[in-house]
Amino acid sequence: MFGSHPMELIIVGVVALLLFGKRLPEVARSLGKGITEFKKGVRGIEDEVDTSSTASSRPSSRPATEDRPVETTAPKFEPPKFEPGDSSSSAS
Repeated sequence: MFGSHPMELIIVGVVALLLFGKRLPEVARSLGKGITEFKKGVRGIEDEVDTSSTASSRPSSRPATEDRPVETTAPKFEPPKFEPGDSSSSAS
């Protein structure tokens, strides 16, 4: 793995044992659970992408009345109520 030699792996193992001591099995267990949850999440995302790509490639079965674009409304721009040179609205 990454070109590691056996001696380097032994050194890393000894350092891990010194750092974590009796908690090493607990740390390894939680690391394994984390990796498993990560893989489940990635698999779920891949499934969503697959289903959405197959759903978008299928012809739409919607009625013809829904073919027209939906009108969206944006908030209207309201200019300020004061004039730019008006000194009564500016705080000094």
